[in-house]
Amino acid sequence: MSDIFISYKAEDRARVRPLVEALTADGLSLWWDADIGAGDRWRETIAHNLDTAKCVIVAWSKRSTGAEGHFVRDEAARSVKRGVYLPVTIDKVDPPLGFGETQCLPLTGWKGDRDDPRYLALLDAARRIVGGDHGPSSSHAHTGHTATGSTPFDRRAVLVGGVVGGLALAGGGAWYWLHGSPANANSVAVLPFANLSGDPAQAYFSDGLAEEVRSALARISGLKVIGRTSSELVGGGDAMAAATRLGVATVVTGSVRRSPTTIRVSAQLVDGHNGVERWSQTFDRAPGDVLQIQTSIAEAVAQQLRSQLGTADRAALTLGGTTNAAAQDMVLKADADPDGSKAGFQAKAALYDAAITLDPGYALAWAGKSRAMTNIVAFYATSQADLIPGLTAAAAVAEKAIALAPTLAEAHQALGLNRENALDFTGGWAEYQRAVASPGCSPRTLVSVANFLSRIGRFDDARKLIEQAASIDPLNPAVTQARLGLLVLARRFDEAVAPLTQMLADRPTSTGARSLLAESLLGLGRYAEAARVADGFPHEFPLWFVIRSIAAARTGDRAKAQSILDDMRKLAGDSAHYQYAEMRAQLGDRDGAMAELEAAYKFRDPGLGLLPTDASLDPVRSHPRFAALVKRLNFPAV
Repeated sequence: MSDIFISYKAEDRARVRPLVEALTADGLSLWWDADIGAGDRWRETIAHNLDTAKCVIVAWSKRSTGAEGHFVRDEAARSVKRGVYLPVTIDKVDPPLGFGETQCLPLTGWKGDRDDPRYLALLDAARRIVGGDHGPSSSHAHTGHTATGSTPFDRRAVLVGGVVGGLALAGGGAWYWLHGSPANANSVAVLPFANLSGDPAQAYFSDGLAEEVRSALARISGLKVIGRTSSELVGGGDAMAAATRLGVATVVTGSVRRSPTTIRVSAQLVDGHNGVERWSQTFDRAPGDVLQIQTSIAEAVAQQLRSQLGTADRAALTLGGTTNAAAQDMVLKADADPDGSKAGFQAKAALYDAAITLDPGYALAWAGKSRAMTNIVAFYATSQADLIPGLTAAAAVAEKAIALAPTLAEAHQALGLNRENALDFTGGWAEYQRAVASPGCSPRTLVSVANFLSRIGRFDDARKLIEQAASIDPLNPAVTQARLGLLVLARRFDEAVAPLTQMLADRPTSTGARSLLAESLLGLGRYAEAARVADGFPHEFPLWFVIRSIAAARTGDRAKAQSILDDMRKLAGDSAHYQYAEMRAQLGDRDGAMAELEAAYKFRDPGLGLLPTDASLDPVRSHPRFAALVKRLNFPAV
């Protein structure tokens, strides 16, 4: 009886030989088909040694996973049945269907170095399966390999039959002693998962799955998780280069292959300093089991970056989530839709609502539905009869999300957004504070709260949140835009113009960058340039009217300024009193501007949130009724 049987494709013999020699040198007895003697009945000999070996190492390669690898698959199946299966990869491949539930130990590119961490991991796993007393050989003690802090081995760790078994090895066995640099050992970026489904329309699913893993990890205390935008900007390339650019110790990569009957997800945790895979696993599941896959990936990665997960950490991994795969699929579709039109928000709300129908306890779906409902009325309501009931209904939906998941950052952000747009700035700030303090608060939420603070003139507090967002999503254009928006609201126009000009050149469809640049040019007295920039807006966009009217007023063309205001009033009616106030203030009509602001307050116009910092209203700040209006709005003292 041998300790180990090596299963491999015959054409890979030269590549497998260094592994045989290394394991033999480390005191393990091996059998591989090179040992078949002349005259041996080879089928019976192979079967006998396969069935009696204490451990079967299966070398998955391009050849053994291909069409001619049926003998290797047969040998692997017999070892799985006996519970002695130990897979390795010698090429960057996924094991065949049915063999992906046990993590593969990566040996791609290994040349026989017995001090290589990947080999040491394999040696440790093999010894534990064999179960005998096989310490390091006296001639070759591995100085880098210690059992200190290791956990008792459970043979179920390497058996097919469940994610929990596979994760036992990941958390406390062969990979336990691998760490990144002490300075940022608990930092990780989850790169986009490759869509291998052959259908570009499925990209939302692979991207969404990566984001679900990313969000789950972000809720684990002590882990620094890079945000989605930065991770996607460096995705598709070398993991080590991505780690260097993002300043993280480790990188998660993966791929998704989705068919009507099966989902295959492969994931790897790669050390950003040397490119060594610290953990990898392939999951073959029915479509309804995708939720367990993403939780398992997050749990395995978290265990790699921290020695253990507490009860609270495990609960955080699934906070606000669902057990219904079809419901999650609808939320992923809604989250991936960038359409900010009224129809776009309505389509998102319908998807979130369908997810809630499938799983009424899905807090993330409730939060998403609330955001969509709030945006529909905040941006597109044309009457108070639409605005007030719409905001009230959206608030109730956000409160449902909070009731389901009281520490879910997205739920508190949704209610904060709703309260801000309802002019309840104190209530909105309270919810924003709860969102920022919640586990896994995303860069998007941090930027959202920072922008709120910028608008009400709390620049130092806003700056702190922007830098916090930058630390976890450094390449996110929204973070850069928040920085520049703060400069504009603080009247530091000269500092903002050059970077905003470059941002608009890079992102010509960005209405945010265009708005900030036009306002900066106005502030610097470059009125013709401001008007040209504004002319790039869609002609139903409020600032298309406002910037052009103000530019005309400041250059002395009062008739043109008034004509533009009149045109907007015909189009927008009672929904744009705030914009009318900006234009009338710039025409020198202070009483008229105040009348418009009071009409906006009566309408409950969400635009009043800009009142503390809007440079266009500077001509009326000294008006006796202006201070009274600000007091009525009750902006929070942060």
